[in-house]
Amino acid sequence: MDILTCLFIGVAGGILSGLMGVGGGIILIPLMIIFLKMNQHQAQGTSLAIITLSLFSMLVYYKKGHVNLGIAALIGIGFIAGGFIGAYFATSMSENILRKCFAVLMIIIACKMLFFK
Repeated sequence: MDILTCLFIGVAGGILSGLMGVGGGIILIPLMIIFLKMNQHQAQGTSLAIITLSLFSMLVYYKKGHVNLGIAALIGIGFIAGGFIGAYFATSMSENILRKCFAVLMIIIACKMLFFK
């Protein structure tokens, strides 16, 4: 493991997460696969571990009045349940199928953002 590569991936993910509210799925996972040679399962699991650290960037938004804690709590409850279900299925899938599902999801999101309101 190259410490500088890990720090670069973290900085890139952190900047984009703080700037655009994205990081894990869109930036961190592909960078960990490409530069750290992780497989899809490892990158997704590591990304989930990193999500907990986003609390610090959330505080900047909170201090400026841009966080709705009630909505965050409700979505968070669903996120916990959905996370268990998703992790169960993802860890049961083959690496190849999981990687393709992830790629299709990213394409769908990109198309939606580019062509629709």
